[in-house]
Amino acid sequence: MSEMEETKPVPPLRRRLLLGLALPLVLAAAGGYVWVTGGRYVNTDNAYVKQDKVAVGPEVQGLIVAVHVGESMPVRRGDLLFEVDPQPYRIALAQADAAIASARLEVERMRANLSQQRAELAAAEQDLDYRRRDFDRQSRLAQSGYAAQARLDQSRNELRAAEQEVAKTKQGVAAALAALGGNPDIATDSHPMVMQALATRDRAALDLERTAVRAPSDGIASQTDRLRVGQFALPGLAMLSIVETQATYIEANVKETDLTHMTAGQTATVVLDAYPGRTLTAHVASIGAGTGSEFSILPAQNATGNWVKVVQRVPVRLLLADGDRVPLRAGLSATVEIDTGQARGLPGFRAAQATER
Repeated sequence: MSEMEETKPVPPLRRRLLLGLALPLVLAAAGGYVWVTGGRYVNTDNAYVKQDKVAVGPEVQGLIVAVHVGESMPVRRGDLLFEVDPQPYRIALAQADAAIASARLEVERMRANLSQQRAELAAAEQDLDYRRRDFDRQSRLAQSGYAAQARLDQSRNELRAAEQEVAKTKQGVAAALAALGGNPDIATDSHPMVMQALATRDRAALDLERTAVRAPSDGIASQTDRLRVGQFALPGLAMLSIVETQATYIEANVKETDLTHMTAGQTATVVLDAYPGRTLTAHVASIGAGTGSEFSILPAQNATGNWVKVVQRVPVRLLLADGDRVPLRAGLSATVEIDTGQARGLPGFRAAQATER
């Protein structure tokens, strides 16, 4: 009887009670374990492929006479995209060359004028010397009574006229010298007038060169709808865009609460919606300086009475380690998982670690 009593099965009510108590404990323990060991990986599906875009437009105005690129065509840096009518700029360049020749001739004329003014000054000074000696002679004769007063007055007037002529020719020499920049031996191409003509010529040559619009970087041509022969192009007006495929990255918009242990250099995995069966490896290149709302055109005004706190997102840039294995296009959606290397841990243990540090 005692053995039968020892092997007596547990009553169903008691078994159900034990199971009822054990199940929540197991679930709580499993949940606690998951919470303590979790938090290492940051996941977000708010991520997209980004490629820098360059808007390309002419730097000179004119009619488009040739187009050498089409939609989605790969281009290399320096490739010819389209051409603006160069004929007006060739004419402007020829006019600039003529202006240079004219300026050089003008400098030579200035040198000749300086020589002429100096010769006139020498002649005027000789005449002044003669008039001065004549006046002295007439003064001595008038004092001795051998010359009339009228002749003395005439000599005096001629002396004054000679002095004025010398002063006038000196001003002419100064003006001619100033026209040469104060240096009579200045090189022709160093004269300001010629330098200005040369600068105008360089500008005309640059404008002529800019009629051929070339690709600023490697990439793929896009938005070429406005690029038509016969269309009038204006400086600064974008005619197409170049998507720089060599500078591809992933921009993941991460919640601010997930940035606690995130730093540059951490590894990440990326799955693109376009290639669901393929996992790409990446690393954190940089973390944005501000949230997306801080850089919006119309930032939110939180100083209001109906303010509601919303979890902000910060853009995190990821560089692909093997992105060249699949063709990537700007704007593709992606799912990102970043390994921060830090689990949540026990709250008390983590607090003690923080206090020790």
